[in-house]
Amino acid sequence: MASYELQPYHKFHDIFLVGAIEQQLPSIINIGFWIRDPLQLIQWPSITPAHPRQDFLWEHTSFEVFIGVKDEDYYREINLSPSQAWQSYQFEEYRYPETMPPVMAHDIDLVELKRTHYGLNATLDLGAFMQQHQLKWHNIFVGLSAILDTSKGQQLYAMQHSGRQADFHNKRDWLHFF
Repeated sequence: MASYELQPYHKFHDIFLVGAIEQQLPSIINIGFWIRDPLQLIQWPSITPAHPRQDFLWEHTSFEVFIGVKDEDYYREINLSPSQAWQSYQFEEYRYPETMPPVMAHDIDLVELKRTHYGLNATLDLGAFMQQHQLKWHNIFVGLSAILDTSKGQQLYAMQHSGRQADFHNKRDWLHFF
């Protein structure tokens, strides 16, 4: 399992966040987000039953997984909420198409999603995505990010922030390679 200390966009050091990725054959990835919030600043959404697909999860506390493909423009964005709602979007290239909400992707499946006492765990099946595009693990790279609503304002975390603004769609900041 590879782990990454996610960096706040603003120099916000009250919350510490680690994201982890584990590959399981043939097409499963486990994602974990571990949070240390000693001042209990995070505002958590209420739990919803049955893992519904829901748009605009990024407007509140949520976690994101970006699936990129080496030497290709297309990618997937998966939004995971501590409410246990989720969504998956497809992009042909950087933030395109520009529809809002983005175009739903049906080639990523949620196997499991649960809020834990330390953060969030998710299991995703990339099988249909990998098969459709004839991908192997070595073709894929991943970015992890988080939006945290806190009593001190919204905080944005990612593996790194290489631009002048927080931009989770920036592939330069997707650091995990299989």
